[in-house]
Amino acid sequence: MNAPHDLHRWPVAAIAAALRDGRFSARAALEHWQQRIARLNPALNAFIALAPDAERAADDSDRRLRAGQARGPLEGIPVAVKDNLLAAGLPATWGSRLYADHVPAQDELPVARLRAAGAILIGKTNVPEFTLQGYTANPLFGVTRNPWDLALTPGGSSGGAVAAVAAGLVPLALCTDGGGSIRRPAAYTGLAGFKPSIGRIPRHGGFPALLHDCEVVGPIARTVADARLLYDALAGPHALDPASGLLPPATDLPARPLRILYVGSLPPHPVDPGIAAACRQAALALARLGHDVVEGSLPFDIEAVNAAWSKLGGIGLARLARREPGFERLASPDFVAMARAGDTLSAADRDEIHAQIQAFRHTVRAAFAAIDLIAMPCCAAPPWPAEHPWPGTIAGQPVGPRGHAVFTGWVNACGHPAISIPVAATRSGAALAPSLPVGLQLIGDFGGDACVLDVAAGSAPPWSPPPETA
Repeated sequence: MNAPHDLHRWPVAAIAAALRDGRFSARAALEHWQQRIARLNPALNAFIALAPDAERAADDSDRRLRAGQARGPLEGIPVAVKDNLLAAGLPATWGSRLYADHVPAQDELPVARLRAAGAILIGKTNVPEFTLQGYTANPLFGVTRNPWDLALTPGGSSGGAVAAVAAGLVPLALCTDGGGSIRRPAAYTGLAGFKPSIGRIPRHGGFPALLHDCEVVGPIARTVADARLLYDALAGPHALDPASGLLPPATDLPARPLRILYVGSLPPHPVDPGIAAACRQAALALARLGHDVVEGSLPFDIEAVNAAWSKLGGIGLARLARREPGFERLASPDFVAMARAGDTLSAADRDEIHAQIQAFRHTVRAAFAAIDLIAMPCCAAPPWPAEHPWPGTIAGQPVGPRGHAVFTGWVNACGHPAISIPVAATRSGAALAPSLPVGLQLIGDFGGDACVLDVAAGSAPPWSPPPETA
């Protein structure tokens, strides 16, 4: 039986139920998304490779479903995997000529868990080189575009993943977030993007860590409920990742109203006024759900840790350059320069950076004794032209490469869970520009992943697809 023509608009739980009931097969569902990829991907450049064994995996899921032996709620559900995550038999190029021919023989741990849960790996999605930029383009595969407006970027580094999910090329994507790489692209494409606490989804067997332990694996989906299905399949301790056993146990939401601090800006950094207005309205709406919402400033300073944390990429690239003899010849010049700068730091400098990050984590966790959630915008700027690495100005003020990203990096530094949920549509600076999605970020206490997901599920609007991808 053929899959419904509108299957790409179905919630994942509904797709899973239909597969279990035999209303259509996993193979038919896979073909539905493959046809959409063939039709829409040439304009988006979201996928850079498709899995050669996806049909075989779908047939295996169908056999398990007929026998009543589904491995979990994701049995037969296609999932895209970000290019910097290692999946056996699929390219893992990290967007760089350095790894142009790299095809790993084994899955890294989160991908192995994904397969074990019954999901079908449909393909790999595009990233910026070394996943260290806030837009998505690289020397191997070129520029990825936003399905809401093909002239604009979907952000980065999970730009290929969000373009694929928003356009209905796949229902779920497994990604990484090292400085906002899940949350900001999700905000730019009207999706839910969740960054778990450090250790909640264990990691092992992947590319070298460029950002210490600040980069985590998480889901991108159309709704919070869909994202939670993927998260639940992957979360939980594993002996190969010691940090995964250090988290506090998950707890239920408290019976009292949640104490939510809304932070609308981080002076002196500018914020697009349309984004600021939409996020403020959404945050205040949380009070109508019974929560105690207060506007204010962050109760801790982030500038010092931002300065330290911003050097992590250079330190990580310096380590990579020492490991890979072809780095200086094959990596793009900007990253060669970053690696050289990282290499100039002494061992004492690096120890001090790690000490500052650890101290910041203690400070933030202490602050959450009086706060349940922090709400703030995900992005300081709306999406900009797809070929440009960052917007040159925000709200009429010139900004540097991370000006659009000021709301997200500190959350990676402290390791807390955070989610982006779509809250409203706004217009970019041009009077006749189309409406674009806006994302509100909800940040929880360390280990409070379930609380963040619960509140997000109760406050996010229904998914709205881009108008040109019906």
